[in-house]
Amino acid sequence: MRWDSADTVRVEVRRELINAAGLLSGAVTYALVDYCMGSTLWRETAEDEGIATVSIAINYVATAIEGDIVCRSSLDRRNRRLATLRSEVTTADGRLLCTAIGSFTIFPRKDT
Repeated sequence: MRWDSADTVRVEVRRELINAAGLLSGAVTYALVDYCMGSTLWRETAEDEGIATVSIAINYVATAIEGDIVCRSSLDRRNRRLATLRSEVTTADGRLLCTAIGSFTIFPRKDT
């Protein structure tokens, strides 16, 4: 994964990311969305806050077998303990692959 900015992450589709059906593995897209949502939320947290994924729902509409795929995430809402975000994953040329919504918990970090 390559971090373009806090709300934009991309990955190059490589042979080892293709599943037995010859398509990009859904696990790759899920990981990309989770990482990008976390990165987007992280910039909105204080130094004494931590975050963790609660749930992510993905709607797949297409797939890719080569090139870069790009995830862009945005924060919809954040309060003291919960945040909701949305993402879109596209090919580098803008073809939509999936949409996602996610929720993250926000908690006080303990000194270690």
